[in-house]
Amino acid sequence: MCGIIGIIGTKPATPIVVEGLRRLAYRGYDSAGIATLVGGKIERRRAEGKISNLEAVLAANALAGTTGIGHTRWATHGIPNEANAHPHANGRVAVVHNGIVENFRELRKSLEADGIKFESDTDTEVIVHLVTRHLDAGFAPAEAARRAVAELQGAFALAVLFAGHDELMFGARLGSPLAVGFGDGEMMLGSDAIALGPLASRLMYLEDGDTVELSRNGAIVRDGAGNAVERPVKMVKALGDAVGKGNFAHYMLKEIYEQPTVIGDTLAGFFNPQTRSVTLPDLPVDFAKLARLQMLACGTSYHAALIARYWFERIARIPCDIDIGSEFRYRDPLLAPGGAAIGVSQSGETADTLAALRLARKLGQKIVSVVNVAESTMAREADGVLLTHAGPEVGVASTKAFTTQLTVLACMAVAAARARGTIDAGREAALTTALAEVPARAADVLNHDDRLKQIAAEVAQARHVLYLGRGTCFPVALEGALKLKEITYIPAEGFAAGEMKHGPIALIDKDIPIIVVAPSDDLFEKTASNMEEVIARGGRVIFLSDAAGIARLGSLAVAAVELPTVDPFVAPILYTIPVQLLAYHAAVLRGADVDQPRNLAKSVTVE
Repeated sequence: MCGIIGIIGTKPATPIVVEGLRRLAYRGYDSAGIATLVGGKIERRRAEGKISNLEAVLAANALAGTTGIGHTRWATHGIPNEANAHPHANGRVAVVHNGIVENFRELRKSLEADGIKFESDTDTEVIVHLVTRHLDAGFAPAEAARRAVAELQGAFALAVLFAGHDELMFGARLGSPLAVGFGDGEMMLGSDAIALGPLASRLMYLEDGDTVELSRNGAIVRDGAGNAVERPVKMVKALGDAVGKGNFAHYMLKEIYEQPTVIGDTLAGFFNPQTRSVTLPDLPVDFAKLARLQMLACGTSYHAALIARYWFERIARIPCDIDIGSEFRYRDPLLAPGGAAIGVSQSGETADTLAALRLARKLGQKIVSVVNVAESTMAREADGVLLTHAGPEVGVASTKAFTTQLTVLACMAVAAARARGTIDAGREAALTTALAEVPARAADVLNHDDRLKQIAAEVAQARHVLYLGRGTCFPVALEGALKLKEITYIPAEGFAAGEMKHGPIALIDKDIPIIVVAPSDDLFEKTASNMEEVIARGGRVIFLSDAAGIARLGSLAVAAVELPTVDPFVAPILYTIPVQLLAYHAAVLRGADVDQPRNLAKSVTVE
């Protein structure tokens, strides 16, 4: 989940690489480092912690050169410290690496037997010494690197510099994303378009097994067999302004406030306001004949899939299974050939989800990806793609990506229901009209921000927090608990409200806030009973509901927030926003690093 960037050009490399690392900081911030070629020699600067620490090192000890590589780390092997920070180098070779070398112990043992001394605890350092071994055997730099890469097992993206070769940078990709950027007299490597967007006018994405040799004037790509190949090169729009915080204190808050806009942008790709109907792009799925649907996702995207299961089953009457990507591969799943699997991911690079989709394809499923990055691996490998239009999401805790995923999945469920004849034109119009109103209603929810900030003061002091919901708001409870855990580090759990009596009610006391997510739907009275059971045992309820719900139960809660009255179909999209804001404000009050919470990274590209 680390971020890598490299540039070979004519201008000083260090400021360009540092700016790229800032844009990649969401991928890891345990340590950071840069290596450049200065007079043909490899020079490095590294620092434990965030990129600001590296900048301080560079301010004290500047780094020249026009060819350089940089890295921001999320630790896998070896604790976060300067010795384990990338780039790793030995005077002849410097390497930055995203991913895991699964056979590094065997490789390290072999290298140590040859008298190699290691300076770090990382798996990455073996790459440096493997490349050097092949250089010692007489191979040219790019061939030496290719031979070293062939010895690696696992998933990785890497960039390599060679002492004495200012005109060469080597890259390789297996399982982890790597893009090539084309500029004016300069070439770049990067983990994703966010890193390269301000620099490159064109991007090329490497495929699994590819290696690339960069010069200032172009790139030579080779496949796993060493054959020169062509990969598509696409024009890109500048991303420089898209990732700024504007007037917001944090990216997360900015991205929460962008939700009315990005939900509308996403909906515009599917909703026809004239006919009040949904139209999907061509997909390889005949919903009318589909016997069963498999959904695969991780983290927040898994919660989006859980909500979508209710929609697909209730509205379209399609049996729907959901698996966490990392579990699906190892339970020896049984899937009927000719079915469909939907993968949901913000980045489109989530390693576990991607591997699960590849297994689903082997099991005879057509693959549909719901992603936020059109050029991601999941998008490129899918039979059909549905894009969320959330724009770049920098805050590690996903917000706008989640609600745009729900928007896409809701549209998909409506289209599937129409194809299967489980709804008529009138019901379709009602559902799509409810979706069309979501951006405005989301803006209404944001008007409660000050009230939510007040309530967050109590949440911020809690030692433990519970979230309750039923139906489509049960996954909202799970998502609320996840958000709180991610950025405040307060232990939090989400439960189906009906499950309280089966164990969790033992946790209730006067010091634990219980956040109840309860729109006025067909399950409201059931949730009301569960809420009253909690209150009877001294529980302090924070109640999220609409006007009817507040009138019914608001007086029993220690705090209540009245949300817009909407069709229950779209309620989970709107009720997600207040739990995001509660987590955000609680984290700020606790002094936590909201955008870069400890131990987490945005794009999980390792298993």
